[in-house]
Formats: sequence, C-alpha cells, structure tokens
Amino acid sequence: MYVLELGGQDDPFARREAAGAASDVAVLAPGLATARGVTARARHLAFTHRVCELVGTSDPTVESAHALLEAATVDREGTVAVRAVDVRASTGIDTQRAERTLGGVLTDRGFAVDLDDPDHTLYAYFADPAGDEESGGGEDASSWRNGDAGGPDAGEACCALGWEHIASVRDFGDRQPTNRPFFQPGSMDPLEARALVNIAGARPGATVVDPMCGTGGILLEAGLVGARVVGGDAQEKMVRGTRQNLAYALDGDGHPDRTAYPEAGRWDVCRSDAARLPLTDDVADAVVFDAPYGRQSRIEGELRPLVSGALAEAHRIAPRCVLVADRDWSDAARDAGWTVARRFERRVHRSLVRHVHVLE
Repeated sequence: MYVLELGGQDDPFARREAAGAASDVAVLAPGLATARGVTARARHLAFTHRVCELVGTSDPTVESAHALLEAATVDREGTVAVRAVDVRASTGIDTQRAERTLGGVLTDRGFAVDLDDPDHTLYAYFADPAGDEESGGGEDASSWRNGDAGGPDAGEACCALGWEHIASVRDFGDRQPTNRPFFQPGSMDPLEARALVNIAGARPGATVVDPMCGTGGILLEAGLVGARVVGGDAQEKMVRGTRQNLAYALDGDGHPDRTAYPEAGRWDVCRSDAARLPLTDDVADAVVFDAPYGRQSRIEGELRPLVSGALAEAHRIAPRCVLVADRDWSDAARDAGWTVARRFERRVHRSLVRHVHVLE
C-alpha cells in the first residue's frame, strides 16, 4: 500500500490523474490518497508530488505517530531522515517536534541520521479536513460530476507514515510557454497540460492526438512522457509554431532533462480541420484538446458545430478523449457517442473556469 502526497487544491482531479500511474487510488485525507500499486509513471505526474510506501496511519498527533512507528517493522539498511508535513496547515502540528520524536525512534533502533543525503526518508503527513481552509474545509462539490457515488469525501483526520518511494519531477516552472520559440497569449500552463495528457493515458507506446493544437503545449507534455503525438490546427501560423516548439523541446536543446524522462515520442503536425481529420479510424489511443473559448474566439456563432464535429472525429479515431473548454459541453459529447465519465471545473481566475471533460 502507498500514500500519495497530492498537489493543488482539487483532490478529485489529482486523484484522477494519479489513477493513470497507480491502482485503486482512494481518498485518505485532504491532500493525501492511498493506492495499492504504483508504476514508474508516477514520476511524471503533475499533481502528485511524492509516493511513499505506507507504514500505517494513526491519529494526527505526535504521540500517536510515535506509537505507530515504535510498533512498525523497519526492514531497511543505511542512513535515514524524517520529514514531517502539516498538509495544507490543517493540523497546526509542530513539525520539528514530530521529526525529532520520530527520528529518536529510528536512532534507538541503531539507524544513523543523514539530513542531507539519506538512504531512506520517512515522511509523516498530518492532515485534518476540519482545518483544511485552503480548499474550504473539504473537497469542492463543484469538482464532482458524473460517476461519483457518495459525493464529496475529504477523508478523515490522520497521520500517515511512509517511506519515500518516488518523487515526481518538478520542472514545470522552467518550461513556461513564454520560454518556447513560438508563443501566443492564452497558452496552457505545462503543469495543467501534463495532468490532462496523463488523465488521457499518455505514455510510451501510446498515440495522442490534439486536433486544435495551438502552440503545441499539450503535445509537448505528451511527447515528454514518451507518447507518439499528432497535432493539427486550422491556422498555418500555429502549425509552424508548434513544429518549432516540438523540435525545440522534444528533439533539441529545450528538452528539460533526458535522464529524467523516457525517450521522447515521435511527432507530426499538419494543417487540418478538427471536424474532418486526415486520420484513419481507431488510429489513436486518446484525443486531448482545448476548445476555443467563446469570449475570446472570433467564431462564436460557429463554435458549437466546430466542437461537436471535433468530438465526433475524436470518437472515430480514439477510445478516450479529454476535452477542455470554458463551458460544459457534456450534451455535445454524448451526442457524439461519448460517455462523460467525469467533469471537473477548474478555476483559472475570476473570469475563467476551465471545464475538463473525461470522455470514454
């Protein structure tokens, strides 16, 4: 069993992404989830910071955590360190005292402490739904849509102890859209784009299509995690720009770190109509696209047929789709033959909420 340290404030969204790299992902507490199995793909999750091998859970007090660790079997060799985390500042726990107390249990068992470069790091996560002010004392019900039996569930107050197993690669800040050769305002942040392609199932051996690729941010993140990516856009300027960005980030000097990622996937980009893709049936594993936003688009009157056509084409070429938009397109998705497995509402700023539709 594993404990996952989630990022952001939208735990349902983070858990959905984590499910692409882990099995049986479930609520534990605010900012925390459990999983029964974890793959190496967890290293490239956007909204999971860390995966730890779960030692056990207790009440969210230093004394309870101490008793839990004293009773646990520690089958490890080498140096250790302890890191205590008050998740979302929800418990008010004294993390330094927690680290000293838990570290004392380990030193009493003969382990040497190395705070700079330990062989093993024990994480102690303290979390309490009642103190989770950052997400309103629990999960936002607006994030829960179709297929969520039981409704919002923030879990229970607890301390979770776990040995660090996988830490995700946190290089998104170095890969902002403005740092690419081709940039246009409104480009999606790489953190969000990575989460979307992970939800869609991007991985080595998979083919991911973005029929409205814009500057290529979604394709870039899918390619970095090893997927074969294909992009299309109605504007030749965007096609040229996406080619520049993918050549730079996947094949060239703009790649963040070739030791931290699988081999980048092959890529192709062409000018095309999203409602009439030049692709054969069932050619892809997933389609991911960010539909034009009505408040910004010059084609407001033509937006519905465009999105509906793109959804129909996505259904023809792939078994999964993730659609991002500034409104709910669930009716159009169902008309195109999709089942809306989940829908998330993710606030970007006061005047923009992104609707993320997970379609199967």
